[in-house]
Amino acid sequence: MNWLRDAPLLAITIVLVAIMGLGLLAGGAWLEALGGSAYYLIAGIMLLLTSWLLGRRRAEALWVYAALLAGTMAWAIWEAGLDFWSLAPRGDVLVPLGLWLMLPFIASRLAPRLRAARWALGLVLVAAAIVVGMSLTSDRRDLAGTIPEGETTGAIASPEPEQPAAGQNWTAYGGSGFGTRFSSLSQITKDNVKDLKLAWEFRTGDHKGPDDPDEITNQATPLKVGDLLYTCSPHQIVFALEAATGKLRWKFDPQVQHNKAFQHMTCRGVSYHATKPGAITADGTPAPSDCAGRIFIPTNDGRMFALDAQSGVPCQDFGNQGQIDLKQGSEIQTLGFYEGTSPPVVTDKLLIVGGAVIDNYSDRVPSGVIRGFDIYSGRLIWAFDAGNSDPNEMPSASHHFTAGSPNSWSISAVDEKLGLVYVPLGSSSPDIWGGGRSPENERYDSALIALDLMTGKLRWSFQNVHHDLWDMDMPSQPSLVDLRLNGGVTPAIYIPAKTGDIFVLDRRDGRQLVPAPEKPVPQGAAKGDRLSPTQPFSELSFRPPGMLTDAQMWGSTMFDQLACRIKFKRLRYEGPFTPPSEQGTLVFPGDFGMFEWGGIAVDPQRQIAIANPQSIPFVSRLVPRGKDNPAAPNAAHPPGTELGVQPMYGAPYGVDLGIFLSPLGIPCLAPPWGNIAAIDLKSHKVVWQHRIGTIRDQAPLPLPFKLGVPMLGAPIVTAAGVVFITGTMDDYIRAFDVRDGRRLWQDRLPAGGQSTPMTYEANGKQYVVTVDGGHGSFGTKLGDYVRAYALP
Repeated sequence: MNWLRDAPLLAITIVLVAIMGLGLLAGGAWLEALGGSAYYLIAGIMLLLTSWLLGRRRAEALWVYAALLAGTMAWAIWEAGLDFWSLAPRGDVLVPLGLWLMLPFIASRLAPRLRAARWALGLVLVAAAIVVGMSLTSDRRDLAGTIPEGETTGAIASPEPEQPAAGQNWTAYGGSGFGTRFSSLSQITKDNVKDLKLAWEFRTGDHKGPDDPDEITNQATPLKVGDLLYTCSPHQIVFALEAATGKLRWKFDPQVQHNKAFQHMTCRGVSYHATKPGAITADGTPAPSDCAGRIFIPTNDGRMFALDAQSGVPCQDFGNQGQIDLKQGSEIQTLGFYEGTSPPVVTDKLLIVGGAVIDNYSDRVPSGVIRGFDIYSGRLIWAFDAGNSDPNEMPSASHHFTAGSPNSWSISAVDEKLGLVYVPLGSSSPDIWGGGRSPENERYDSALIALDLMTGKLRWSFQNVHHDLWDMDMPSQPSLVDLRLNGGVTPAIYIPAKTGDIFVLDRRDGRQLVPAPEKPVPQGAAKGDRLSPTQPFSELSFRPPGMLTDAQMWGSTMFDQLACRIKFKRLRYEGPFTPPSEQGTLVFPGDFGMFEWGGIAVDPQRQIAIANPQSIPFVSRLVPRGKDNPAAPNAAHPPGTELGVQPMYGAPYGVDLGIFLSPLGIPCLAPPWGNIAAIDLKSHKVVWQHRIGTIRDQAPLPLPFKLGVPMLGAPIVTAAGVVFITGTMDDYIRAFDVRDGRRLWQDRLPAGGQSTPMTYEANGKQYVVTVDGGHGSFGTKLGDYVRAYALP
């Protein structure tokens, strides 16, 4: 064995190849036993043979390795096609190792017939380089398309009034009560957007504290009214800034109690109401004269404040000196169990309010009741308690709202002309177990409900998931669109769902405008639970076709890709709506959802919608009661989180929830994990779709690889045909051409931009504003920035 001392690099190579071979042999045998690909087992055997031949200094080692590399290349193309990011983990270890074996200080120590062996391996490496080059020239996951030029201009030609849209001002979370995130401004165009510069920057000074949960984030979309911009920070501190300069005019701190047990610490925005001359209250009395303009802010400890828009002083006629207690009427009032995370709906006379209820802690949690309050006095006018046999029953000394009834933690939309508010609902608690749900809770579980504005009575409802066991809440603010169809105008509502479906209904009566037929889904619920035999599947959907296979599993190398394949094969997975199990169930689309609270952006002039779907599988594992999973809490409520072990007290199981990740902490599903896309609302077809975002801020090295990453927040679109978005996991604001999705501009942000931007005009100049506060559990950089861009 003296040659080992003479050739230490060869010795190290022999050992490493042997270790790689043993790892692939063991893992490959396990995978094949689970019914997966035999490739890894064969590759392990060939690597071990290569190592043995290298140890004997035989040139046949290069022949065997060349055969392995050629077979790997053929297998990879057969499984993944010419998709670079799918091919990369299949060859990013073997190709460099092949190059290493070609080097003189390795190859020169092998014999006989070395020249032919080196030629063979060299040719295979050249072929691999050609395959890589071909895969880089196109993106098979990309959909190229263009909106015809003639359809990108012009207003809606109909007898109906023009659809509400933001313009000089941005007065509601979604631009208007219609939730379209569309602005009629056109100063910033596709030609000059590249010239955008930072106009001003404001720091809120609100940072994560020692008593805050990990789920801390600033998801705010500011409002602009007159010369002021209104926004909020994670602890619901409200800021009024001069729209043209970003200088602070006033701020209001509601002194929210800090508590690690809170499941969220966030603010998605505030709401604005202007008192019109001669306005009357819901009681028919003249509106009070104080607070001609009002800013409404819900808080994480379950309160609602009304503030004077010019001074920030609480409006004394509203509730108790400017605030109301949203926990009133609920039997369970534990701090942090009911949180106001989203801005309420503002109408002429009423304030419509929902709230977030703690997920998966217990079946004894506060009610998710939806309420309508007098916008001036804060008096409760009506209630819709989805879990009550009479949803409109008001609270009294003898009646509390129903514990655990479906809640609305997201943002609603409103059509005041039709007199309807459209409320997206989540599921009753706990999310992942439904064996104890009442028939009343089942009616509106994970549904969109259309309520009469003045009475709160149900006009119609649409259920996105029946007997939801996958946390498939209706997560997004729906968008209201006046569709030009068949020579007329149809008032439509677009409802993005976590499942990747977009349900399209007539917003007057809930009639389907795009078919969503019921289809059979997997059965076999856990003991004591049940399942719906069918679920609705919209024909407008970003849900990937077919079922996932182990060929779609991914990793940074062939080794963690193998680990992901084994993990995939060990989980229960029979397609969408595979029920939760003790074995562990792959949930895809996952709990984050293909659509989240951001919703979509709609250009009503072009009749185009811009969407940003994402694809991240989750794993849901039911945990039976036992020593480590007691049936009742035996200690203080743990720090708030939506991942990891959730106790689900009151159910026979807890649940362990998590993202489907490789041992190295990256998604097991091949990218893209995030896209931006355009939908033609006349045909309801996807016109174009492209990856969005890089792994620059998530990888160990700041490599700007454009894989397409997850995001939180929505796009906005302007009359000039420019789309803006900030929500990706890399810290950028980007602008795209609405016609074809071509990127027009981007700029680096100082923190994560997990929010929806907005745009407005001040002193004749158009600004684009983004709130960059980061997201704790999403893993982006935390900050306290409000930034405005404008043309020089």
